[in-house]
Amino acid sequence: MTKDLIDQTDYRIEQRMQEMFRTNPNFKNLDSENRELILNLIKKYKDKMRQGIKPSAYTIREDMYHLYYNRLKLKLTYNDLDQIRDLLASFKA
Repeated sequence: MTKDLIDQTDYRIEQRMQEMFRTNPNFKNLDSENRELILNLIKKYKDKMRQGIKPSAYTIREDMYHLYYNRLKLKLTYNDLDQIRDLLASFKA
């Protein structure tokens, strides 16, 4: 998913993410708001990657901190956070 992200349009990325949410058992339990949140993070990383800037471990940690801090409001479980962290870590330089 993350290897050819730079060359894809936003529409195609959204299609692939929706397919992943439907087929990957790790992400089936996320509600639509949380799926949209993940999609927005991926789009943010994609925009930076198009400029030649890969997200650093610090950036991913910072995003994960905000997710962890708001986990109750977002209704995220620890398992969800682990899966999101793994997905975001695949973007690291």
